[in-house]
Order: sequence, then C-alpha cells, then structure tokens
Amino acid sequence: MDRKIFIKRIIMMVLAIMIVTGYAISGRPNNNIMSHQPNHSGKRVLVAYFTWPEPDGVDASTGASRVLKSGKLYGNTEYVAMMIANATGGELFSIKTDKQYPAPHKALIDEAKREAEAGERPQLKSKIENLQEYDVIFVGYPNWWYDMPMAIYSFFDVYDFKDKTVVPFVTHGGSRFSQSVETIRKLEPQAHVVEGPSVASRNVSDAEQIIQAWIEKQSFLK
Repeated sequence: MDRKIFIKRIIMMVLAIMIVTGYAISGRPNNNIMSHQPNHSGKRVLVAYFTWPEPDGVDASTGASRVLKSGKLYGNTEYVAMMIANATGGELFSIKTDKQYPAPHKALIDEAKREAEAGERPQLKSKIENLQEYDVIFVGYPNWWYDMPMAIYSFFDVYDFKDKTVVPFVTHGGSRFSQSVETIRKLEPQAHVVEGPSVASRNVSDAEQIIQAWIEKQSFLK
C-alpha cells in the first residue's frame, strides 16, 4: 500500500475517534442534569386530602366544590386525590374533622372565613396509623379565602413529616395555592416540600392529563 495513502487512513481513523469521543463528552452534562431530577419510584405514597362537602346526594350543580362523574358525586379535592393515587399507586386517606361544616356553598365559605379569622383548628377524627411506612405524602385541600382550610393546619399540628417528601396539591377558583405552600414549609421545616398540582374547580373533571403530566415530570409514577 502506498505510504501516503496509509498515513491518510490513519489520520482519518484518529479524527473519527476524536469526533465520537467529543460527542460522548459533550453528552455527559445532559446525563448529569438528568441524574439531579427527583426520582421517587419505588417509594410508598400516601395521598391525604381534605374535601368538602363529602358526597351526600345533593345535586353537584348546587355547589362549586363538587364534581359529578359517571353518576357519582365527589368533592373536588377528593376527585383529584383519586387521580393522583391512581397514577402513583398511592393509598388514599381522607382528612376528617369532628366539626360538621354546612353543605350549601355560600354557608360553607362564610363558615370557613369565620373559622380562619378566629384561628380555630378543628379536631381531627381520622388518623394515619402507619405514617412511618410512607416516604411521599401528597396533601390536598381546597383554597379557602386565599389559604388552606384550618383542618389542614390541624393536620400539620398532629403529624411530623421530618425527612419525608410532602407534596401539597390544591383545588381553587382562581387563586391557586396563594401562600399556602410557603406556610407548609414553615410548619414542616424538616420535610422536603414540593409544590404539587394546582387544579381550577372548573377543570377538575377533566384534569387527568394535567395530573399525569405533572407526576411524570416529577418521577412519581408507580
């Protein structure tokens, strides 16, 4: 073989190796970015939620906090919690209080305002028996008067979520979370608080794609 041709081939091979190696090196930063994404696969998930009114047979059109689906009546936050539990493989937990809230929507929000202004924290009557078994706790609630309901304050009074991932999610009429996520971070300073899905009341019945996309982005899929 001609010496010049042989040298050219060697040079071409070296250049090819450099190009491939350079491509691999340039791809490494992307791999590093991916490694920093939260990955909760394999973690046990609890989906706790406070919803009102609970299904009671009243026509859903009479209250903004209800959704009627396949002939069944659900509270808005309850319905979103069900979608999250289904997508994550999580277990549902309903946050219930000893207090009986009024069902008509106007009376409900008036009572919510009075309760918040008085700083009343209702007693809880449902209890998480095995909190230590869960790694990720979703906490859902409606936005009442630009804050979370006082029942959620009671919930964070009762439980210590140290070293756990807490994911607030909210249903709302336009105010999203307001300042409630920051409040939860103050109430649970030793937990890792991740802002979760925010679903407008008018979109609750069709929110499955929004929920699924958020969960996939955060690697909470079962």
